[in-house]
Amino acid sequence: MTDARFTTDGGPALVLSGEGPRPASVELVGRRARVPAALTGRGKTWRAVLPLRARRWGGPELPLPTGDYDVQVTAAEGVAVSEPAALALAQLGTVRASLDGWTLRVGPPVDPAYDSGEGQDALERRYAHRAARLENAVFFESFYGRNASCNPLAIDRELARRAPGVTRYWSVVDLSVSVPEGAVAVVEGSPEWWRARGSARLLVVNDWLRRRFSRRKGQIVLQTWHGTPLKRLALHRPGFDPRRAIAVLRESRRWNVLLAQNPYAARILGKAYAFLSRPVWVEGYPRNDVLVTGDGAATRASLGIREGERVLLYAPTWRDDRDEIVDFVDPAALAAAADAVVLVRGHSRTLQQGKDAEGPRVVDVTGFPDTSLLLLAADALITDYSSVMFDFSVTGKPMYFLVPDMEHYRGELRGFYFDLAVHAPGPVVRSQEELVAALSTAPDAAHAMRYARWREKFNSRDDGHAAERVVARILDQGFVDAG
Repeated sequence: MTDARFTTDGGPALVLSGEGPRPASVELVGRRARVPAALTGRGKTWRAVLPLRARRWGGPELPLPTGDYDVQVTAAEGVAVSEPAALALAQLGTVRASLDGWTLRVGPPVDPAYDSGEGQDALERRYAHRAARLENAVFFESFYGRNASCNPLAIDRELARRAPGVTRYWSVVDLSVSVPEGAVAVVEGSPEWWRARGSARLLVVNDWLRRRFSRRKGQIVLQTWHGTPLKRLALHRPGFDPRRAIAVLRESRRWNVLLAQNPYAARILGKAYAFLSRPVWVEGYPRNDVLVTGDGAATRASLGIREGERVLLYAPTWRDDRDEIVDFVDPAALAAAADAVVLVRGHSRTLQQGKDAEGPRVVDVTGFPDTSLLLLAADALITDYSSVMFDFSVTGKPMYFLVPDMEHYRGELRGFYFDLAVHAPGPVVRSQEELVAALSTAPDAAHAMRYARWREKFNSRDDGHAAERVVARILDQGFVDAG
């Protein structure tokens, strides 16, 4: 029998021990993280310590993301390893963990007493409708707390510079999410999360608010959204669904101000969310400031990319009829054919479901915290219907549109606001073979003309100063006090 226990010596860890020669290796292997064990033992007994934390992309060491991890033991030749003793659920400060056979289950550090419908109802009653005074604070949330990124991150950075006395809370799914320096991470569903969301004077979000959010008197919600739309949204999605329409209207009534990248997006978003009589700020996207002012060298270095290598970023959008990233590209084959490093970036909605792509000169960056830095590091973008096309065009670098399912996506899943094939500022291809051919061909004059028109229409306000303008408006209108 292999014994198992959790320890807090040096931080939460899974400790396995057994008799006989020590294994050749022991690892925790999850979809987005892998942790090797520190092994000790001299032949009669052995011990493996697996920290419940990991470091990725050159960032800080953080608790493991929520999910299941296989305990993979490679035994020494001719030596059998017994299944470890099961452990009950343990609350370890930064994670919750339990061991069932060879599977470690990691969860967010929310007290089990609150991790239920009844517990969440109690917290909502305690914090959402209380009459306490609002705090001079901002509650940030990006992509439902899966990372700290996008427009909320850029606004956070500028607000910290302009108004350092304002408290900044970040909603996170668990403590594997790195938050900006000086900010306070609050784990979704925890008492701290409910209190922060219910007491902050300003909420800055880029997607729907959840868990029955009710805006208190005096609170302001700035909805930054997360992209200029090509695909139809909200009330414009194919097929009328009364429940969806009610949900859309209920959600948009929670917002006070909507941020748009350009006039086209302002018009579409305003109609799609019936946000027609409240302020829409057309200021460009704060997340794109770095595409004008930044340098991709540091990101390339953190990804292990050698200087001078060609970098292709494959970033498709998600599909309503599947949970994982589309598999229209064999990234290793593409890397070989294009003589390039291929970065694979799944949509945030595929982060939990999928697992990292692997292969020579392939780097899966679905879990990388900030898409803007990847756009800055890439030499070219390969996408389909993702709004990332409207951001990458700020750089002026080549774009390629791989759309083998265009008829299905346009006719059945979502529909478009304009004809991508007619207006795309780069080659539109239907297969990986066509993509490889396009990558080896210089852009023609027609695409160059489309690209210029595209940037004029969609990127006129993406000048590197969008965050400055947005934060200036936040402070001028008194949403928070600069102090």
